[in-house]
Amino acid sequence: MYTPPPIPDDAALLSGLAAGDEAAFNMLFERYRDKLYGYLRKITKSAEVAEEIVVDIFVKLWEGRELAIQIRQMEPFLHKVAYHKAVDFLKTASRHARLQQAYLERLERSSEKTADDLLIDTECRKLLREAVNRLPPKRKLIYTLSREQGLTHDQIAAALNLSRNTVKNTMMAATRSISSFLQHQGLGKAALSLFFLLA
Repeated sequence: MYTPPPIPDDAALLSGLAAGDEAAFNMLFERYRDKLYGYLRKITKSAEVAEEIVVDIFVKLWEGRELAIQIRQMEPFLHKVAYHKAVDFLKTASRHARLQQAYLERLERSSEKTADDLLIDTECRKLLREAVNRLPPKRKLIYTLSREQGLTHDQIAAALNLSRNTVKNTMMAATRSISSFLQHQGLGKAALSLFFLLA
């Protein structure tokens, strides 16, 4: 009698993701996409915005896959990232101060605060910027074009007359350098949160 293979748990999938396994990434995406979408839909009241944030989160998860092994609980981690991205959306999308305040107050009431939320304060942002500024010039340029300008690896390669692999490898090296710097500052897994939330 055929016995289907066991379904991998999150830890196994995150380990595979960190090693560059696209199948593991796809399984995580399918496992959490709908839950995350529903959560964001309730917060943003917009199907389009919720879908956009979900895609952005998983794109960053893939780009920063070497750090994925540090995630201990996938669902709480995704919800924390989604929460802060939703806050950023509400801050920038709402031009009416009173409406914005009402949204944020409701969001504050509905979200449980944890010690991890302290990771995204102003001091952490300064440390991230310092980490980026410490990168070698070429690495810093490519990282900035990707994270701050939103260019794809192909666009960066074309703009700088480099191969796509060179851009990819440089981004991976930049990620490792930033993560190492943040960890040496005593932030521990803050490096992971900063990479996904602020980069």
